Amino acid sequence: MQSADCELNDKQEGYRKYRYYNHPDAAVTMKKNKAKASSNTEKEFVFEFRAGKHNCVLKVPLQLPVQENISDLHGRLMLLHKIPCYLESELKNSLSSFVEKETILDYDREAELALQRLTTGDVDVNKLTSAWTRSYVEKMFCFLPSLLQTTLEHARPEEPSWDEDFANVYHELIHSPASDTLLNLEHNYFVSISELISERDMEIKKLQERQAAEMDKVMHELGNTLSDQDVNAVASQHFDAQQVLENKWASELKQVTGIQKHEYQDWVVKLHQDLQKSNNSSKINEEIKVQPSQLSEAADSGARMFEEQPQLEESFTIHLGAQLKTMHNLRLVRADVLDFCKHRRHGSSGAKLRRLQTALSLYSFSLCGLVLLVDNRVNSYSGIKRDFATVAKECTDFHFPCLEEQLEEVQQVVLYARAQRSSKHKDQPETQKNGGDDKSKNVERNPSNILPGEFYITRHSNLSEVHAVFHLCVDDNVRSGNITARDPAIMGLRNILKVCCTHDITTVTIPLLLVHDMSEEMTIPWCLKRAELVFKCVKGFMMEMASWDGGVSRTVQFLVPKTISEEMFYQLSNMLPQIFRVSSTLTLTSKH
Repeated sequence: MQSADCELNDKQEGYRKYRYYNHPDAAVTMKKNKAKASSNTEKEFVFEFRAGKHNCVLKVPLQLPVQENISDLHGRLMLLHKIPCYLESELKNSLSSFVEKETILDYDREAELALQRLTTGDVDVNKLTSAWTRSYVEKMFCFLPSLLQTTLEHARPEEPSWDEDFANVYHELIHSPASDTLLNLEHNYFVSISELISERDMEIKKLQERQAAEMDKVMHELGNTLSDQDVNAVASQHFDAQQVLENKWASELKQVTGIQKHEYQDWVVKLHQDLQKSNNSSKINEEIKVQPSQLSEAADSGARMFEEQPQLEESFTIHLGAQLKTMHNLRLVRADVLDFCKHRRHGSSGAKLRRLQTALSLYSFSLCGLVLLVDNRVNSYSGIKRDFATVAKECTDFHFPCLEEQLEEVQQVVLYARAQRSSKHKDQPETQKNGGDDKSKNVERNPSNILPGEFYITRHSNLSEVHAVFHLCVDDNVRSGNITARDPAIMGLRNILKVCCTHDITTVTIPLLLVHDMSEEMTIPWCLKRAELVFKCVKGFMMEMASWDGGVSRTVQFLVPKTISEEMFYQLSNMLPQIFRVSSTLTLTSKH
């Protein structure tokens, strides 16, 4: 120890450094750290203390970061420099604080230098990221087995949700002798809702007829005893009365369908439990029989005549693929698009078979999809969307949310997607922004709308032959005769087929002419040109399917409007095998 008057001179300090670094206990540590000496920095630890009447200072050079244990280093300092024992704790605390502080500062300096080298380009970013990735993967593989074992031992088993339980129970029952019982119950519920809807329509019709008669009287007295304000007041009263009546029936239908869904799910679970207790299902099958409809015979026969109009259909078998060919089924069908969704009220054998087939494949790897052409608004208030919503309400959906709830969820997703797209669009350079002015203007005008070529999907268990509906947005451009393979509607079909491949939809119905109704401008040349374009594009998309799903056999139905002539239908039928090069043709003409 040295007093404050006589500080350690250079020789003594050099001797002390030599004695510290060459101590037998420190020799091993120095040898280990020799390779890292180039990156280490030397700092001097200074410890001031008082021994009797003398003020002493201890100066020790340390290599940072310190590799040895702080307790060992502290013990050697106490021994070599004969530090009094009452200073042991103070020296240890001071040494620990010094090492911690200087180590952090040293790491900070190294980090700053590394960032500077990265900024100036002295370090290759790709090599750095590759090294980090390799190191991370190696360490993860080392700890992965023990980590997985620990997780499996202590993690709680995932409990299945009510929807999953009900789906499993229903799938087991529909593939058992109890399937006939389920179908009878579903049909009885369907008849009940249909009668309620018929009653609603009748009441609304009577109200409209009564209001029309009142309006005729008011218009007859206009200019004599009544003014324009009186006419407007009567019209406003009529509108309010219609709204009140429609809201009343909508609330009643919603309540009835909710009760039906709850009763049906509880009954299915109870039936499954009873079948597990007793294998004899003959008594259960006799519990529910199809109840005769209370609809009038005239309405029933009229519906039967409407539904049994001739439907043209031709089927083909094709093989597509470069090396490994996959067999697909193609159908050309002349029908209304909603015929694939409607249930038959009279419960014929064919309708029951379709209902059974749809139910059997509800929870399977062979689903059925339908492409519905809609406008850019996500709602069910106009056009084909309103007609589809009417059909969807005729039968309670026991497995999925109702159409309104699904559309509300879709609307929220659209708004979120628009917000994300808008933020990315603002970050793009001006040269890129100018290319999509029309689309950006449409989005800014109403961010809740979708763009042509975009689509949303709804799930259903209450439709006749369909499980998933693709609502594809199209604009008036599809009615022109100059669309190309890059049109948004065509690209939307490609994306729909890709979704079908990734979500086990093996049967999909596509509007061949990209319209649901015929109009005057749709001449024979227009139809032939449009059909050729869609045929060729779909063929190319089906060729791509092999890379999407490995080559799965699928059924593609090309739908043409019901008002198209038989001559035009057979011209399109002759075009299909020429484009797809059908190996064998099977022609079926059926009447429903």
